[in-house]
Amino acid sequence: MDSKQLREKFLDFFGQKRHQIVPSSSLIPDDPSVLLTTAGMQQFKPYYTGQADPMISPHPTLGGKPLGSLNAVSIQKSFRTSDIDEVGDERHLTFFEMMGNFSFGGYWKEAAIAWAHEFITSKEWMNLHIDYIAVFGGEDGISADEESELLWKEIAKNSDTEIKIIKEGRESVFWGPTGDEGPCGPTTDIYVNGVEIWSIVFNEYYQHKDKRLENLKLAGIDTGIGLERLATVVQKKKNIYETDLLEPILKLVPSELELKTKRIIADHSRAIAFLLSDGVRPSNKEQGYVLRRLMRRIITYNFLAKSDIALMHNIFVKIIEIYGQCYPNLNVSTIIYEFTHEKEKFEKTLKHGLKELKRLEKLDAQLAFKLYESYGLPYEIIKELAKDKAKYLSREKFDEEFKKHQDKSRVGAMKKFGGHGLLLDTGELKAGNEEELKKATRLHTATHLLHASLRKVLGDEIKQAGSDITAERLRFDFTFPRKLTSEERQKVEDLANEAVKKDYKVIKEEMLYEDALKSGALAFFKLKYPLRVNVYSVGPSTGSTDSLQAGLELAFSRELCGGPHVSHTTEIGHIKITKEESVSAGVRRIRAIVLD
Repeated sequence: MDSKQLREKFLDFFGQKRHQIVPSSSLIPDDPSVLLTTAGMQQFKPYYTGQADPMISPHPTLGGKPLGSLNAVSIQKSFRTSDIDEVGDERHLTFFEMMGNFSFGGYWKEAAIAWAHEFITSKEWMNLHIDYIAVFGGEDGISADEESELLWKEIAKNSDTEIKIIKEGRESVFWGPTGDEGPCGPTTDIYVNGVEIWSIVFNEYYQHKDKRLENLKLAGIDTGIGLERLATVVQKKKNIYETDLLEPILKLVPSELELKTKRIIADHSRAIAFLLSDGVRPSNKEQGYVLRRLMRRIITYNFLAKSDIALMHNIFVKIIEIYGQCYPNLNVSTIIYEFTHEKEKFEKTLKHGLKELKRLEKLDAQLAFKLYESYGLPYEIIKELAKDKAKYLSREKFDEEFKKHQDKSRVGAMKKFGGHGLLLDTGELKAGNEEELKKATRLHTATHLLHASLRKVLGDEIKQAGSDITAERLRFDFTFPRKLTSEERQKVEDLANEAVKKDYKVIKEEMLYEDALKSGALAFFKLKYPLRVNVYSVGPSTGSTDSLQAGLELAFSRELCGGPHVSHTTEIGHIKITKEESVSAGVRRIRAIVLD
C-alpha cells in the first residue's frame, strides 16, 4: 500500500467505528505551552481537561462548528525539534504525520485495544504481525495497568495467536503531558518488526507543573501511529527514507553527497515547506528561529556542493506533488520565494566571510570564531574551505571559543525553547549556561561508562550508534538485536556505578587517529575524525602512550572523543538508567540521568 492508501484505510476504519474525521490543525498551536504542534491530541486538549465540550463547543479546524461526537480521528502534521541533531539516521525526523484516534468519554480500554489489534492484524486492513505488547507495570505509587494486560490476553485467546506481553515502568509506558502540564496516563504500546508502531494512551490523570498527578473527571483515549513508520513496515522498507513519502525527494538530491547529508536535505526541505505554508517566517526567535536554522543548514550544504538553486525548486515542487492533495495550503510560489530570499541574505554573509577567510594565512579557533561571529560563517564551511589553513582547527576548540564569547541575551532567549532541544550546542552536548554545561559534562562521562558496561555485560559486538546529551539526561544508542533483560540492565547500571565509586581518573591523550585505533580505543565510525584525535581513558591506565596496550588492559573505558569530561569519576554522581527501548531493527537506546 502506498501512503495515500494508508491514509484512506486509517480514516475509513475509524469512520466505520463512528469517529468524526477531523482535519489536521496548524503547526502553530493554540496551546501556549508548546512551540509547535508536536502531537495529534493537541487540538483536542480542551476536551480532556473539561475546558470545552465536544458536543457543543466550536472547534477551530471545523470552521467553528462543534465536533458533535465523543470520538475523533485525524492525521495531524507534527513537528518535533528535540531530535533535530539526529536527523539523518534511519529514524529521526523534524516534520512527520501522526495518525490518531481519540475519545472523550465515548469508549475506554476494551474498544481501543480491540480496534488497534483489528486494524494492525486483520487481512482487510494492515495484515501485520505483532511482535509484542508493552503495558504499564506500576511505579511511583501508580497502580499497574492490569486491565490492559487482561484484555490483550483475552484477544490472544480468542484469536488463537500468541501475543507476548512485557511490563515496563513510567519512563517507557506512561505518556507525559504535552507541554508543562496537561492530561497524561499509562500506555500500551504495539511493536511490529522490533519498532514501536502504535502507542495507546489512557488519559486518566492531569499532571500539574509541580509534577503532581490528579485524576481527570473524564478519562479519555489518545493514540498515535507515525505515518512514516507505518509506511516503512507496510511497504517492507529498511527505513523511513525508502518510503514513498521521502524517497522521491531523496532521489532529487545530488548523489555525490554523503547519505546523511542527503537525508537532512530531504527532511529539512519538507519541514520548511510546511512551516512556511502555515505562516512561519525566518527570524531570530521562536518558530522563526527553528525555520531559519533548517533553511541555513540546507543553504550551507548546497553551497558546499555548489548546487544550483534549481535543485531546491525541484525539491519543493516534488513535495507539493506528494502532499498537495492532502494539504492544499502548500503554496510552491511562497515556499520558493521565502527560501530564495533567505538564501540571498545568508549568502551575502558567506561571501564577506570568504573574503576574510582568504585573506588569513593561518586559522586558529579564535579567528574561526570571529568569522562565525562577524559573518555568520558556520564551522563546517570554515573547516571545509580553509583546508590546510585549518588543519589543526577542531570542533572542540571552536566550541571552547563559542562558550567564551556566547551572547548571554541569546542564551536567555534560547532557553524559552526548553524541552525542544534548541539550547546552545557544544558538540555532542547541549546546554544553555555554565551550570547546565557542568551537569551535561557529568552525563557525558557517564555515557562512556555505560558504553563500556554494555560491552562488558553483552559482549564486544556492542557498537555505538549515536548519542545525545543535555543538562537533564543522556541518550545512548547501540547495536544489539533484542531487548535487555531486567538483570542485564541492572548489571550494566551497577558496573557503571562501581566505576564511579572507585574514583577513577579520566585521562586525555592526543595522538594520530590510526594510532588511537591500534591502541584499542573505540570510535563512532559514522563520524569523520581529523588526523589527530583525543583519546579519553577512564580507569587505572598510566596514560603513557609508550605503554598504551598495558594501560588499555587496565582501563575501564577508552574512547575517541571531543570532550569535555570530568577529571575523576566521583564527580559524576549516581547513574540511573531510566529507560531501555528500541530505536530501529538491531538498534537499542538507553536513557539515563545522574543523581547528586
